[in-house]
Amino acid sequence: MNLVVGVDAGGTATKAVVATVDGEIVGRGQAGAGNPLTTGPSRAAAAMGEAVRAALGELPPQRVARGVLGVAGTSALTNGDGLTAYGKAWKALDLDCPMVVVGDVVTAFAAGSPAAEGAVLIAGTGAIAAQVRGEEVVRTVDGHGWLLGDLGSGRWIGLAALRCAVRKWSSPLAAAIAARVGVSTSDALIGWAQALPFAEIDALAPLVCALARDADPDARAITSTAAAELVRTLDELGAGGPVVLAGGLLAAGTPVRDGVRAILRGRGVDCVPSRDPAAGAAWLAARPVADLPPVSLHRSLLS
Repeated sequence: MNLVVGVDAGGTATKAVVATVDGEIVGRGQAGAGNPLTTGPSRAAAAMGEAVRAALGELPPQRVARGVLGVAGTSALTNGDGLTAYGKAWKALDLDCPMVVVGDVVTAFAAGSPAAEGAVLIAGTGAIAAQVRGEEVVRTVDGHGWLLGDLGSGRWIGLAALRCAVRKWSSPLAAAIAARVGVSTSDALIGWAQALPFAEIDALAPLVCALARDADPDARAITSTAAAELVRTLDELGAGGPVVLAGGLLAAGTPVRDGVRAILRGRGVDCVPSRDPAAGAAWLAARPVADLPPVSLHRSLLS
């Protein structure tokens, strides 16, 4: 039994990694959305099974010693029904080994740092900062949704851009947004926004980031404020140790990530990107059964 399985089950896709206990990735698989809050536990568990089956390929499941599943929306599993669905999907793969379910915040941290404790700052559609210790989330700040929080997130950026556009209708930012959503007047943009087309609002964040890269002053002001809000959330968390940056706005090369890194590095804070949460889950799975030291194993799986 010299293999482990790591899974990153998120809102848009479920990704699985099969690796040796020595830190070599030997298989990858992907399936549909894996957040049990939005898809339901049964569908999320089925997506997990599909992704793991694809990652295993022709490898004998009897060789798997342990699995860690990083799942978004773990609160949907607290009543036991969700965990039952995952257990059934796990057994259907002929895997006769322990299966550990952790939050995707834990695997996001593990994908960036082998430290025993630290903080992860996540900014995608939403935003949250979390203190992680071992395989547990000790404390969180924000993650309250677009109405009450998620400050600095992709949706926050989209909404900020809409507010700016209707106030400064003659600006290049307003023109770009109007062209993107297909309106010709500020009143039409207000009507469009009040319908709360969230997917389209979220999709404005990459546009704003691109305009900020092109030195648009309004877009730059929005991304700079987003970075400051995210750092403020991290400051409120007050966790020691390394800071892992995760989510679409912080793991990729966006102006928001650049702003957050500049603020943190100006303070001498060590910050690293979250690279591959599925491989981070595989690292968590391998740690108790590997001969390699945790840092060396982490380097093998995630360098």
